[in-house]
Amino acid sequence: MTEEIQYKSDLKNVDWQEMKQILEIDRFDNGRTPQQLQKSFENSYASVIAYAGSNIIGTARVLSDGVCNGYIVDVWTLTQYRRQGIASNMLKILIEQLEGQHIYLFADEAIDLYTKLGFKPQPTGLGKVVGEWLQNDSLDSSV
Repeated sequence: MTEEIQYKSDLKNVDWQEMKQILEIDRFDNGRTPQQLQKSFENSYASVIAYAGSNIIGTARVLSDGVCNGYIVDVWTLTQYRRQGIASNMLKILIEQLEGQHIYLFADEAIDLYTKLGFKPQPTGLGKVVGEWLQNDSLDSSV
C-alpha cells in the first residue's frame, strides 16, 4: 500500500458505523454497536485512529487514571495494512501520553510487536464480566 497514513486523536467526524463495519469484515468485532464504539473511544484517556485517505484502517486507545496506570486496548490494523508500522505508530502516539505510568495490555497475537516496543510478559491476570456481556446503560444513552 502506498497511500499516506494519517493518525488522528480527534474523534470529531469519526464514522462509527464505518468503524463497526470494517471491524466486522476484518473479524475484529467484539459485538459493540456503533454507539458503544463511540462511547468507548470518547471515554478513553487517549485514542488514535489510523486512516488511509478517508478509510479507517487502524485503532488503538488507552484507559488511564492519568497518574500511575494505563491499559491499552482495541489495538487493530486492517489485515492488508499489517506489518507496515501502523500499529507501532499508533502505540507510540499513546505511549507518549503516559509518562511515568505502568502500561498494561492483554494480547495473544502480535507479541513481537509489543516486545519491540518494550513490553515484557507479565504473569497471568484475572477477568470477570459483570452481568451479561455488553448489556448495560451504554445501550440506552444517546452519544
